[in-house]
Amino acid sequence: MDKITLFWFRRDLRLEDNLGLYYAHQNEKRVLPLFIFDTEILDKLEDKTDARVQFIHEQVQRLRDELASYQSSLLVRQGKPLEVFQSLTQEYNIQNVYTNRDYEPYARKRDKEVAAFLQGEGIDFYDFKDQVIFETDEITTDKGDFYKVFTPYSKRWLQKFEQARITLVNLDGRKKSFYQTKPMPLPSLRAIGFEASEIILPSPKVDNNLIRKYDQTRNFPAIAGTSRLGIHLRFGTISIRKLALEAAQLNDTFLNELIWREFYMMILYHNPEVVDRAFKPAYDRIPWRNDEKEFSCWCEGKTGYPLVDAGMRELNATGYMHNRVRMVTASFLTKHLLIDWRWGEAYFAKRLLDYELSSNNGGWQWAAGTGTDAQPYFRIFNPASQLEKFDKDRKYVKRWVPEFGTDNYPDPIVDHKAARKRALEVFKKALGK
Repeated sequence: MDKITLFWFRRDLRLEDNLGLYYAHQNEKRVLPLFIFDTEILDKLEDKTDARVQFIHEQVQRLRDELASYQSSLLVRQGKPLEVFQSLTQEYNIQNVYTNRDYEPYARKRDKEVAAFLQGEGIDFYDFKDQVIFETDEITTDKGDFYKVFTPYSKRWLQKFEQARITLVNLDGRKKSFYQTKPMPLPSLRAIGFEASEIILPSPKVDNNLIRKYDQTRNFPAIAGTSRLGIHLRFGTISIRKLALEAAQLNDTFLNELIWREFYMMILYHNPEVVDRAFKPAYDRIPWRNDEKEFSCWCEGKTGYPLVDAGMRELNATGYMHNRVRMVTASFLTKHLLIDWRWGEAYFAKRLLDYELSSNNGGWQWAAGTGTDAQPYFRIFNPASQLEKFDKDRKYVKRWVPEFGTDNYPDPIVDHKAARKRALEVFKKALGK
């Protein structure tokens, strides 16, 4: 049996500018691409119409079709990754496995186990940086520590970015190095335990005109002023290098959002405990009220605060929520209702198409005041003034809350002034202020 190299697709579902795939072709011959529907992840998803699974399935199908033009295909398996590799070593004469790095706690544990098994079988495991511009310890303080504050991190990031001379790679001229095979079977969505979703999935097209105006439009939820590229960055259907290079030429504010993404990835990498605990340990002393009835009102978009309700209904219907509104809804849950940020984070994790552990966790801890470089505990968004400032004509609210302004719309579940006063007292006491 001839020796082959496996390239393991994960959060990099594209052939264009894929570093791990590029190096697999640079160094090896007969590269067979692999994708695993990871049951360790899929089995934990309660909603069997989860649009993210449909998205992944569609992208895997697209990859398989693209590889057919190289007279190759995509080997697709379902199961626990370690068990899949244990099986594959019995089926193929595998010489090497190439992949791109992932920084989340589960992924790091998974890759460590797979690499150890492969090493025991005499198979080399190579991983590469692909989903970020700068990873883990590439942006550090002068003392070599990780940054805990965003602004100096971003300044150092930009300095390094300007010096890096980042280039893109492609597979042109390397068609013969793919493993030549007829199309391999792809299990249906139903075969992996899921059904099609009615949610419309966003396009991977980068709108340069939108990015040019991003700083002017991004705060107004009634305007289509955000890129909706989060899901494509999450699963690597577009290249972060290509997007960052374009953003650097078009809009500093948009590029800054990409830097925030990497900042939170770095924070999670160095502080995996933030998945379950506050980055600032003192904030774990806060006695959250955790009223389940009020939490249900928040989830359903029935709080009596129009901007909060519109955001939650947009999320429930589309798997997306406008960036400005995410901050307002998160602040409302943690400050007005004094409900644990972890409850809100978990709800967003279930609903957001662009859910990414590091950004979701970082955003929620920022809103709650518990995270690194978070807003101060005493900064509490006023949902009414936020509505007046960013949806003055109520176009966004009327779209998602049609009963707004009628007798059918509920009264506010809490009074803003009273809720603000209560939150300040609770936080001060817990923090010993």
